[in-house]
Amino acid sequence: MKRMACSFPEEVLEHVFSFIQCDKDRNAISLVCKSWYEIERWCRRKVFVGNCYAVSPMMVIKRFPEVRSIVLKGKPHFADFNLVPDGWGGYVCPWIAAMSRSFPWLEEIRLKRMVITDESLELIAKSFKNFKVLVLTSCEGFTTDGLAAIAANCRNLRELDLQESEVEDLSGHWLSHFPDSYTSLVSLNISCLTNEVSLSALERLLGRCPNLQTLRLNRAVPLDRLPNLLSRCPQLVELGTGVYSTEMRPEVFSNLAAAFSGCKQLKSLSGFWDVLPSYLPAVYPICSRLTSLNLSYATIQSSDLVKLISQCPNLMRLWVLDYIEDAGLDVLAASCKDLRELRVFPSDPFGLEPNVALTERGLVCVSEGCPKLQSVLYFCRQMSNAALNTIAQNRPNLTRFRLCIIEPRTPDYLTHQPLDSGFGAIVEHCKGLRRLSLSGLLTDRVFEYIGTYGKKLEMLSVAFAGDSDLGLHHVLSGCENLRKLEIRDCPFGDKALLANAAKLETMRSLWMSTCSVSYGACKLLGQKMPRLNVEVIDERGPPDSRPDSCPVEKLYIYRTVAGPRLDMPGFVWTMEDDSSPSLE
Repeated sequence: MKRMACSFPEEVLEHVFSFIQCDKDRNAISLVCKSWYEIERWCRRKVFVGNCYAVSPMMVIKRFPEVRSIVLKGKPHFADFNLVPDGWGGYVCPWIAAMSRSFPWLEEIRLKRMVITDESLELIAKSFKNFKVLVLTSCEGFTTDGLAAIAANCRNLRELDLQESEVEDLSGHWLSHFPDSYTSLVSLNISCLTNEVSLSALERLLGRCPNLQTLRLNRAVPLDRLPNLLSRCPQLVELGTGVYSTEMRPEVFSNLAAAFSGCKQLKSLSGFWDVLPSYLPAVYPICSRLTSLNLSYATIQSSDLVKLISQCPNLMRLWVLDYIEDAGLDVLAASCKDLRELRVFPSDPFGLEPNVALTERGLVCVSEGCPKLQSVLYFCRQMSNAALNTIAQNRPNLTRFRLCIIEPRTPDYLTHQPLDSGFGAIVEHCKGLRRLSLSGLLTDRVFEYIGTYGKKLEMLSVAFAGDSDLGLHHVLSGCENLRKLEIRDCPFGDKALLANAAKLETMRSLWMSTCSVSYGACKLLGQKMPRLNVEVIDERGPPDSRPDSCPVEKLYIYRTVAGPRLDMPGFVWTMEDDSSPSLE
């Protein structure tokens, strides 16, 4: 291999490497030999950092001096469920400051669960002359003033995506800051904004951007203005509507139907806030072309959903509330043979009694009728081992399976037994399973199944499950490819964590909250594994003010080459060597 590697001119290798996009493959290339390492580092244009505290900005800059695109992730995934306290961290400011000095040709920044300020947005706008893509997913800390700076200064911006971010909406006129000469927009997602935007500015912007393919509006955009907006961008491929209701007027319906019919390339629909069912037939003419339908905000009853979905034979992706019920999933299974991804969200997750007729039967039906199904997120109130076993046998091609039974520790509703064997069937039959979320009544036995069969599993989410440390031991010792493990309200403690400490260095992160891990074990782990950041998160006060045997509230462990972070708030403590007891 070494002789072959040296036989090609650097220019040829650089050209070949440019066709390899997978981060794992690029990393493997850099390990072949010193020559390939150097060539790869100089021609790497895209960098993915799965944890902003795993490496420092200067390390990335030194390693990859010619980067054009960067992806950064901040807070742990459980932040989506309000389990990470406000002020924990995930600040992007140091990264933006460092990149502004060293990456003048940076074109793309994609952030997830990070805190970004208006000052950082202004720095982006002023520092990167050919900036093209800004994606802020589940981010916070900024206002529409920061967006105005991006609009005014980024003349080559192609994509602005604010997916599920928390934006302080100071003014709807920030869109007017795009110059009249600006024409390069390809994707705009403002669905998270709460206030009205300037519709006149939006109309002008859409009218002068002929390459716009994705437009996701916010709830404040009225339905009767949607036809006028669509008439300015009939080339759209993806559309997120605003509010989808107004008083029923024939002229609004006819204008809407004509506008949808004029969008000949439209393949994806989302939005549909506050749906008035009488207006749904306006989209029927384009339904046969749809491959993606996101109705996760649409309070549409089952009968109307059935009419809509039956018009979408080419659907590959469906997100929907549980109003679809088993009857709607029956129609989905019969109508949509190309379905790859299904997500069913709860309409009333805190209700004591079911408000819809959604059970395990609907998911079983989809598993039987949709042979290409690969990804499932399913909220329900009952499940059985028999149903899970049937799903596993029907769809061994599943790569993501996330089942959320709303009431914790719910057993098999038919036998009143734990759901161990059902989830065991999922991991045994679905050989390519990479992501799994567990729920219901589960014992250590299910984790034995996971450790034995989940060899390709990369992310596991666990809540209210297990009997003892043995469950955690099975997972850490058996899942060879596990990268992220997140656990809450489980009886896992010190013994399994310390016994499998070496495994943690092969993973990206481990999150544990309301478990049985003691402060003393955290200190021991910090000393034993210096390449890990072992963070204790405890809002009750300093953990060293209590006995070492006292369990910590939250524990976040991640590998790092940057050492302890410098922006920890007062409720976070890092277990460093010099503060740890001796292992002897």
